[in-house]
Amino acid sequence: MSELQPLGVAVLTISDSRSLAEDTSGDYLESAARTAGHTIVARELVPDDIYKIRAVVAGWIADPDVQAVVSTGGTGFSGRDSTPEAVGPLFDKVIEGFGEVFRSLSLDEIGSSTIQSRALGGFANRTVIFCVPGSTGACRTAWQGIIEPQLDSRHKPCNYAAVLSGA
Repeated sequence: MSELQPLGVAVLTISDSRSLAEDTSGDYLESAARTAGHTIVARELVPDDIYKIRAVVAGWIADPDVQAVVSTGGTGFSGRDSTPEAVGPLFDKVIEGFGEVFRSLSLDEIGSSTIQSRALGGFANRTVIFCVPGSTGACRTAWQGIIEPQLDSRHKPCNYAAVLSGA
């Protein structure tokens, strides 16, 4: 088996109520990415504000050291949840199946409440972006079920690491 091609990963937490010290979801994603062999290039926490979210993600899309962005939070329907509206317009291509597969996986865990998730994924400027709900459980489901294997250059029959490297 070939060696893993480590990717530069940026983690963004979107929350009006948490600080970095209380950010168990961002902690999980950072730890999981490191454990998988990737490099954490950046980590931030921003309030659920369309323009603040978009500014951070756009900066990472323009950064050649960032090949993958994983955001947590702001994907629901309540209050100020606005991650899809902030990040979706930045995509060059949408990963149509990401939200569908995430909701399918989480159906076993949270039942019909999964329909309230607006998880989404896409590509922009050779950067893959995954936006998942804010709970640590949802981050674990998305990471283990979809994101980790898709960022693993050894995953067959296909993975996004190969797309990002141009292979």
